[in-house]
Amino acid sequence: MNYVVAIAGAVVVLGLMLELLRRRQLSEKYAALWLIVGLGVLILLIAPGLLNWASEALGFEVPANLLFLLALTLLLGVSVHLSWELSRLEDETRSLAEELALLRSRVEELEVGNRQIKEAAADNPSSQLGDREQ
Repeated sequence: MNYVVAIAGAVVVLGLMLELLRRRQLSEKYAALWLIVGLGVLILLIAPGLLNWASEALGFEVPANLLFLLALTLLLGVSVHLSWELSRLEDETRSLAEELALLRSRVEELEVGNRQIKEAAADNPSSQLGDREQ
């Protein structure tokens, strides 16, 4: 009975990942990782002897130790990758903020210049009349 519940849980998680991917709420690169993990868990649930065989082949006395090592390695890899992504996005955000500040400054300069031209034209209406006659 426990195996049936675990297999059903793995299938539900895989279905959830596929649904998040379909709705574009999860990036493909992250969905691929979680789908691979979900399939791995499902395979180990369907064929529990596979974990025993792999742990014996790699020299682990307890199969759970191999499973914990794999899980720890996966979580460490995900953590490092997300830290790298965060650093890259922080740099990109800083660069975009600087570019936005420069663009706002340039727009304000143009607005001030445009306002000064309008004020000068309003102060000297005869030059506008002369321009129209020519």
